[in-house]
Amino acid sequence: MTEPAVPGQSPAASGKSTAVRMTAAILLVIAIGGSLWVPIYARPTPKLGGVPFFYWFQLVWVPVAAVLCWICYELLKTRPAPDADPGNPEGAAR
Repeated sequence: MTEPAVPGQSPAASGKSTAVRMTAAILLVIAIGGSLWVPIYARPTPKLGGVPFFYWFQLVWVPVAAVLCWICYELLKTRPAPDADPGNPEGAAR
């Protein structure tokens, strides 16, 4: 698997360690796999307010998956290089 190209930056220069990338990958697998692994929720009981387990389990996974994806985003986002800031006079091209 290759990383997407970032303009002006080589993939190896992203500064993210393998541990951070693996953590993000595991969190994404949990976010996706939790709602796709059918034996976990393929049952009618317990009911919550008359609603079978299947429905409220899936509804709970929506915010859980969103939070896990946000954590992955925060782990993997890159900050711009200091010389890429147009408002920084010291970082101007020489």
